[in-house]
Amino acid sequence: MAVLLSTKATTMQAWRDALLAVDPSLEIRLFPDAGDPADIEAAVVWTSHDMAELRRYPKLRLIVSMGAGVDHLLRPPGPPPGIPVARLVDRMLTTQMGEWVLLNVLRFHRQDPDYRAQQRDKVWLELDAPVTAQRRIGIMGFGELGTHAAGPLRTLGFPVMGWTRRPRDVPGVETFHGEDGLHAMAARSDILVCLLPLTSATRGIVSASLLARLPGGAFLINGARGGHVVDADLLAALDSGHVAGAALDVFEPEPLPADHRYWSHPKVVMTPHAASITIPSSAAPQVVENLQRARASRPLLNLVDFSAGY
Repeated sequence: MAVLLSTKATTMQAWRDALLAVDPSLEIRLFPDAGDPADIEAAVVWTSHDMAELRRYPKLRLIVSMGAGVDHLLRPPGPPPGIPVARLVDRMLTTQMGEWVLLNVLRFHRQDPDYRAQQRDKVWLELDAPVTAQRRIGIMGFGELGTHAAGPLRTLGFPVMGWTRRPRDVPGVETFHGEDGLHAMAARSDILVCLLPLTSATRGIVSASLLARLPGGAFLINGARGGHVVDADLLAALDSGHVAGAALDVFEPEPLPADHRYWSHPKVVMTPHAASITIPSSAAPQVVENLQRARASRPLLNLVDFSAGY
C-alpha cells in the first residue's frame, strides 16, 4: 500500500525524504503520479489539493492536512465521506507563530513604524517611551497557538487576555468567552491578535462592529486566516486612524491581488502567509504515527472535528 503526497513542487522532495527518514519502508507516490488508485491508503495533502480527486482511491483510510488549519478541507465537496482527517499540531509550527506574534507586538509597541517613517524623512525625534505593563494584548483563539504566543508576551510584562468559544481558566491570563466576552476583551485590547480557526462562526469576525470597540489607536495582528477580516472595514478603520496599524499574514484570496490596497497602505505590514511554515522533518513523525494508528484501527492524533470546524 502507498502514501500519496501532494504539496508545492518546491517542498515535495523534502516531504518525501522526511517521511522516509522516519519509516524507510513507506511507498510514497508524488501527485499527480499516483499509479493504481487502489494502492493508495493515505493522502498527505496541502491546500491546493482538490478534495474531489481523493474520491478516486477506494482503499483510502487516512487524510493528513499539512498544517494546523483545515478550512480548505471544508470547502465543497469536502473530503470523501467516512475517511478520517488529521491535522498537524507541531512544535515548530507553534513556535514560529509565537515568534511572529511577538515580532509584531514589539513592532507596534516600540513604535517601529513611526521610527521607520522618521528615518525615511530624515527626522531625528525621540518619541515618548511606551510602558509595557500598560499595553494590553487580547488574543482571539486560545488553543495551542494562542496559549503558546501568550507565554513570551507575559514574560516581557504585557498584560495578556484570551478569548475562546467556551469558558476556560488559564493561570496568569484573564479569559473571556462568548459574544459578550469578545466585546469586553476588544474594548480593552491595545493590540488585538487573531489566531482563531476559520469556521462559519468566525468568518468575518473582525468587522466594523468589533473594530469600533477597540480603543482608539489600537493595532490588529492577524496570523489566522484572511476570511476572519472584513477587508473594507479594516481599511476604513485604518484610514480614519481608529486603528493605528495592522500586521497581516493571511488574506482572501491568496496570493493577494496586485491592485489590493493592503500592498501600499502605509499602516499595513504584510507577510505572504509565512508566519508559520510546516517543516517536514519536524512534522513527519506525527504523520507516520497517524498512519500506523490508522493501520491498527487505533485513535488518531489531532483528528479534525468537522462539526466544530477544526
